[in-house]
Amino acid sequence: MARIGVQASTIKTSFAENGTFETLRRMAEIGYRVIEMSQVAMTPENVAEMKRAQDELGVSVVALSAGLTPPPGGGDSLSTTYDKIVADCRTLGTGLLRVGMLPIDAMGHRDSIVDFAKKTEEYAKRLADDGVALYYHNHHVEFARLDGRYMLDVIADLAPTVGLEVDVHWVQRGGLNPVSVLAKYAGRVRLVHLKDYRIGLLPDSARDAIAAGDFAGFMAGFYGVVQFAEVGEGNLEWQPIIEQALASGA
Repeated sequence: MARIGVQASTIKTSFAENGTFETLRRMAEIGYRVIEMSQVAMTPENVAEMKRAQDELGVSVVALSAGLTPPPGGGDSLSTTYDKIVADCRTLGTGLLRVGMLPIDAMGHRDSIVDFAKKTEEYAKRLADDGVALYYHNHHVEFARLDGRYMLDVIADLAPTVGLEVDVHWVQRGGLNPVSVLAKYAGRVRLVHLKDYRIGLLPDSARDAIAAGDFAGFMAGFYGVVQFAEVGEGNLEWQPIIEQALASGA
């Protein structure tokens, strides 16, 4: 059965201010008992607090996050702390690990994208031997075309062992229909990110900018009306998205 949970990056300030166990306690108190960890330091102390929340609160940590190389500022990565990542998965009882973003230095360069996909496939095979399934989370940049094909399709073809964590907001922002993308990758989708896509009102600052002759300032406001939204408060059609996500294996 599919479950709706929280992506830890959306409440990362609480982890920093209130601590890991207290944040998970508050999350469980309002009815969410499933979380995907991202942008929270996986220190031994934090991992222990996550395990405590699982044991005492019934919270499930269903997926962890890791890049191929360390993020800016340092942190775990498959190339530097592979054994620790696998150990954390085992401690928390999850068999799902996700790569949250294409490396910055790979964006826009075909050879770098191909290299990223091939290395990700190598890690996916190694992780599979350790009982962990690797997933890749998309943004909008993966819907640029490489020789007439979407970048996401190139990555998916070169990394067939890697599952896809389809983010419906970023699919929409990339100009595609989330339902169609979910259907296309049926069988490779166990994780789906739900966030809405909204067109906001033009801010007064944009009108003030154009009145002052600041065309660049106006255009910043004009393009800035494309916004994230709470689920149900934007323009995405949720019933077909949810139905297809389930049909695709979420």
